Amino acid sequence: MKIIGIGNAIVDVICKVNESFIAENNLKKGTMKLIFDEKEFQKLLSNLKIEKTVAGGSVANSIVGLSQLKNKAGFIGKISDDIFGSKYEEGLKKENVEYLFSKKKEDLPTGTCLILITPDSERTMCTFLGIAGKINEKDIDINSIKNSEMIFLEGYLWDEGDPKKAFEVAINNASKVAMSLSDQFCVERHKSHFYKLVKNDLDITFANEEEIKSLLNTKNFDDVVSFGKEINKHLVITRGPKGAIVIKNKEVIEHPAAKNLKIIDLTGAGDLFAAGYLHGEINNFSVNKCLEQGTILSSQVIQILGARL
Repeated sequence: MKIIGIGNAIVDVICKVNESFIAENNLKKGTMKLIFDEKEFQKLLSNLKIEKTVAGGSVANSIVGLSQLKNKAGFIGKISDDIFGSKYEEGLKKENVEYLFSKKKEDLPTGTCLILITPDSERTMCTFLGIAGKINEKDIDINSIKNSEMIFLEGYLWDEGDPKKAFEVAINNASKVAMSLSDQFCVERHKSHFYKLVKNDLDITFANEEEIKSLLNTKNFDDVVSFGKEINKHLVITRGPKGAIVIKNKEVIEHPAAKNLKIIDLTGAGDLFAAGYLHGEINNFSVNKCLEQGTILSSQVIQILGARL
């Protein structure tokens, strides 16, 4: 297998909302809020009109994109044997992604993410992880990891305890490891651990500009470039309208953002950028060609509703 993603198995529930809904529910626009109380989550959901339901999760979106580009791809993520769990599994199989997890009835339901889209096309996420965040080392298919060229890990999934052990097992058995830092709040919560991962364990790190600056406690992007050159790893950083930049082998390669796009929904922009970039990486493209592929996919997905092409 070319690549296996390990991440939160989350059913995306996409809803359009007004700016007032964000303010009334004390949400910060453009970020992801974790909700731990199932009743609180259900109350939020009860006030919304659902536009679309998709088997999602950040790394799962990337893996589907890679499968659509005809790469042999697999995914590991924890679900429960419930309605949403069945929908999740069916959704991945329809996209020709090999689902490397055997579901059973769990104490917690399958994870769900409300994606709230405001009129400016920005998305604010409210996630009830359910069983997704309880992944452990026994859930990792070690033989499949060993037989894959690369694994792609999701920063959202990292947490102390069982998820950390699952990451360690996966990293220790993988040929090559890529990871997305996922979200600025996620970086803030796990800063010291993520810093060690980026510096010591990851072959490729995906981040946006705010995430990587947060990781390094800096407001100056020059510090990011210096750090990338110093650790001599492979950093892929998206910068919104400024395009994207790669720091690899002490070299810096930049690529412009696509112009004149009719933006509908920014959901999945980073996920599909990673899919395009990794498609190039696992097929031995040049860095410039990898950046081009990432930009094409992210440009396409932000012109439609949802995180899938």
